[in-house]
Amino acid sequence: MLNPIANRIEHYLDLVAKRQRLTAANIANADTPGYRTRDLDFQFEYVSLTPGAAPRVIETPDLPVKNDGNNVSTDREARMLAENALRFHIAANLLKAQVRLTRQALSEGRNG
Repeated sequence: MLNPIANRIEHYLDLVAKRQRLTAANIANADTPGYRTRDLDFQFEYVSLTPGAAPRVIETPDLPVKNDGNNVSTDREARMLAENALRFHIAANLLKAQVRLTRQALSEGRNG
């Protein structure tokens, strides 16, 4: 892509998208007996994985389990949706800034 910084932002956005899909699946299965909340260790995945590699999905530990064996907390999942939206917004703005800087550098290079 544009440069190493933009590549890291792109990787970050990929992780945000994966977490969003997991959160949606958790919400969709909130009433499924035996369903266990799934997530990813965001910081670990961002730091350790090569961009483009599939992140490791984990069962979310330490959540209370209901009588039917389900441990989805709609409150937690709502918070995850809000956190993901914020993460996406910040990363998208950073990527836009990187593109703007690259365009500016290219423009100055042609005119200089």
